[in-house]
Amino acid sequence: MLTVQQVLDIKTKPFNVIPSGTLVLDALNLLNTVNLSYLVVMDGDVYKGLFCERDYSRNVILKGRASNSTKVEEVMSYDLPVISTNDTVEYCMNLMNSHKTRYLLAYDENEKFSGVITIHDLLRAVINNREQVFDKDAAQRLIDYEESGKIY
Repeated sequence: MLTVQQVLDIKTKPFNVIPSGTLVLDALNLLNTVNLSYLVVMDGDVYKGLFCERDYSRNVILKGRASNSTKVEEVMSYDLPVISTNDTVEYCMNLMNSHKTRYLLAYDENEKFSGVITIHDLLRAVINNREQVFDKDAAQRLIDYEESGKIY
């Protein structure tokens, strides 16, 4: 089955890293420039959090904060689910669903931050590698069950 490391290896490496003290306005400009929905917040080599469009809408706009005076560290997400680079795409899909999140934080076996897996990364992986993502026996059981007429 396809692993997180394989997804990260295929994924283009965007320039979407910012320090925690960055103003939200500057972070929004970078989001626009890189055309992504999130930025990785790091101080040096240390992961601090993730800043995404949802953080902006919920923690800046809805709370009446100003983008030109609020720092990313005040509004970023930091409690996202963590995965290993050895985990499977199927595991990530289940974790994302159970936590109702769009992002997972990947760490290697040395507990070093390796990257972010997004819902879009998983969808691309499923579309491009259907036979490697899901266990073939489980997929066949689902197909057989559906053909039996028990799924509507």
